[in-house]
Amino acid sequence: MSNQDLENDFLKKVGEHKKLIFKVSYLYCINSIDKEDLFQEIIANLWKAYPDFKGNSKLSTWIYRIAINTAVSWIRVSKKNNHVKYCDCMPSVIDDAESKEVYEKLQTAINCLNNIDKAIILLQLDGYSYDEIAEITGLTKTNVATKISRIKTKLKKDLSNT
Repeated sequence: MSNQDLENDFLKKVGEHKKLIFKVSYLYCINSIDKEDLFQEIIANLWKAYPDFKGNSKLSTWIYRIAINTAVSWIRVSKKNNHVKYCDCMPSVIDDAESKEVYEKLQTAINCLNNIDKAIILLQLDGYSYDEIAEITGLTKTNVATKISRIKTKLKKDLSNT
């Protein structure tokens, strides 16, 4: 495959999964500039790794894995304390005040999770199976199930205390 064909193929596939990359950027950053910077960093890392993608896993799984690893590394390097400001996996428009309040409390509770727990809950909210989450995060399926249970318990507790 020529470099131009490789680039065109990459751009097409990234375009198809752009929303997924945005979700990770939004999950790990508060302000717009950081979100854009992280998005670009993820794209750059995907491009570097793309020639080595063998198709042993789904493309979305591979993208999520690189995106999450990039986000965690990016945060460590930048030494910033970035949290969820908006998550595309949850509704952005909420009409009634009570639902909006619950949504904001949930966002606050998610802000308090560590990076891996944020990634796991994002993947779960996106409808990924335990097997897929395990593959993306590098955890075992049993560990994923345990973590999801603990995350849900923590979020319920945090929401009931507010």
